[in-house]
Amino acid sequence: MTPEIQILIVTAATIAFVHTLLGPDHYLPFAVMARARGWSLRKVTGITLVCGLGHIVGSIVLGFVGVALGTAIATLEWIETVRGELAAWGLIAFGLVYLAWGLRRAHKGRPHSHLHAHGDLVHSHAHNHHGEHAHVHTADDSKSLTPWAIFLIFVLGPCEPLIPLLMYPAARESMLGVVLVTATFGLVTVVTMLGAVILTVWGLQRVKVPGLARFGHALAGGTVLVCGVSIHLVGH
Repeated sequence: MTPEIQILIVTAATIAFVHTLLGPDHYLPFAVMARARGWSLRKVTGITLVCGLGHIVGSIVLGFVGVALGTAIATLEWIETVRGELAAWGLIAFGLVYLAWGLRRAHKGRPHSHLHAHGDLVHSHAHNHHGEHAHVHTADDSKSLTPWAIFLIFVLGPCEPLIPLLMYPAARESMLGVVLVTATFGLVTVVTMLGAVILTVWGLQRVKVPGLARFGHALAGGTVLVCGVSIHLVGH
């Protein structure tokens, strides 16, 4: 292994770690959806793992194709930019829809009372409307489209530093160097995502704000929406 490849491997690990932590879209959507939907830690880490792999595979395949064909790096960067915009708008659309659904659910879950008369006896009865349409909201989450929607968005999302900063310089040394650098970037990215998601989930579990529980889905949708807007405005 040449010194240049060793430097690139260390650089790949550093960039992957910093890039993932500085991009809250890599972990916040998973953590807030886990809190809102009651996913177990095992489930949310499994979803994060699959989405993380999908997130980097597209860029890796594109990079290897570019290296093999000698495609100009500007062309690959343009493709990655388009993928980034698609991912941003995907998060925005998903966040908006989920926010609207969450607000509707929160409104239906608002406790209120009705007066009931039984002969000469009048009393009030407090309740909400979550009991209505319970089949929609309490169904087995394994049938939910939410994880699949997040997965598709992350497959679209590019890893911008991977191709221009790492794969192309490594290709000047050897194909083995490309493999080692790419594997390092992918491994550190996924591990950092998992660590950030687990820590964020644990943190959210310890936040107890009375009265906000019924807004959990709306807050989750709003968080995803903000992540999408931030990507669109300032980049991935």
